[in-house]
Amino acid sequence: MSGTADRLWCPLCLLPNGWAERVLLHLDDAGTIRRIETGVPAGGHARLPGVVIPGMPNLHSHAFQRAMAGLAERGGGSVKADFWSWRQTMYSFVSRLTPEQVEAISAHLYVEMVKAGYTGVAEFHYLHNPPGGGRYGDVAELARRVAAGAAAAGIRLTLLPVLYREGGFGGAPLGNAQQRFKLETVEWAGTIAALAGASPTQTTGAAIHSLRAVSPADMTDALAAYDTICPEGPVHIHIAEQEREVAECLAWSSRRPVEWLLDGAPIDRRWTLVHATHMTAEESKRAAATGAIAGLCPTTEANLGDGVFALPDWLAEGGCFGIGSDSNVSLDPREELRWLEYAQRLVLRRRLVANGAAPASSGDASSSPPSLGAVLWLGAAAGGSRAMGQPCGALAEGRAADFLVLDPEHPTLAAHRPDTLLDAWVFTNAGSALREVWIAGQRVVADGHHPGEDAIRARFRTVMSQLMQSL
Repeated sequence: MSGTADRLWCPLCLLPNGWAERVLLHLDDAGTIRRIETGVPAGGHARLPGVVIPGMPNLHSHAFQRAMAGLAERGGGSVKADFWSWRQTMYSFVSRLTPEQVEAISAHLYVEMVKAGYTGVAEFHYLHNPPGGGRYGDVAELARRVAAGAAAAGIRLTLLPVLYREGGFGGAPLGNAQQRFKLETVEWAGTIAALAGASPTQTTGAAIHSLRAVSPADMTDALAAYDTICPEGPVHIHIAEQEREVAECLAWSSRRPVEWLLDGAPIDRRWTLVHATHMTAEESKRAAATGAIAGLCPTTEANLGDGVFALPDWLAEGGCFGIGSDSNVSLDPREELRWLEYAQRLVLRRRLVANGAAPASSGDASSSPPSLGAVLWLGAAAGGSRAMGQPCGALAEGRAADFLVLDPEHPTLAAHRPDTLLDAWVFTNAGSALREVWIAGQRVVADGHHPGEDAIRARFRTVMSQLMQSL
């Protein structure tokens, strides 16, 4: 990567307390912001060519699924096309992936993410074993391949090895297609420990796949083991994504998934509840009160027909949220935010949902509500940072220098004032005004180009040719 400097000047920058002009960022050797000055002349400092905003953490990704995009859009016959039929396609696809292919797919995906404005990713990694089951010589082989792909792309990574032990609620055995996902708890914890703190921009966290894939006893043991490794690290879980999942959980436990989790696990600010689509108002209230993050993946949730998360209920309770690309059918954080807001509008048949209940910025009843684009972008960046367990998501002292540089002369942003600039950035799709992407104080994208993208793309094309021929 390239483009390092210990002082960076920009004409306009979005800080936690709002927009500031003529900003000088002082960085240390690790790419952390140590000091911020405002109202500073450009002088001889290295100048960032545009408007600077925080980069977006992606809190939920399954890297290998990037390569199966477009393979599950056919239907017909007597089979109902839904999440569960999609899952069968995924099982078939994943059965053939090699370590080399996983690394090539991951590297390409992460370059695409960075070029779209994601500066970090929490990778929900449940592909552990060789085809047919068994173990690699190094149980962490495929996790290391994902990490290598992230390093090649230069993206910040929180790798979340996933515990996946059962094939359904109540201890159903794993199917043949699920054998690639199974680890013993000690193996799972060892993978987390082996890859923790691999580099300044790579660390690990914990993931429980779901209540249907991990028994209460295994969850308790896993969380105890994880707490000895990283007592303050992030914990992620798929929860209440599908109505069938809710019905099966009720049949198993007489409680809904989120209700069970709140009663049966130590949910707090460390946790990310991925999807949480089907919650009652009471569950939403209780979950928000824990400080847990709602991990929302609107494009995947739409693609799979999951349903619509009740965002107004969550925000009304002070709930935190972040966004993820999940199955990676879309890799644009702006599209995730648009879908998040637009789905609410379609359900409620009104506009300006995410900021509709927000107080006026000045306390004056005549003042306009805060910028919707800012509410969405900054809210998702803050939640994504916590979900990753890394100091990113805001341009502030002590935080990582992960940011985007937007071209104010691009037609998307031309003539916009600061109070409408993020609205224009999020709610238009006429080309990208993104000029540069910086991660840990290093420029990894300049003028839309990543220095490693040509070689990485060529490897991905080779892998796709191999995979498509084997279908």
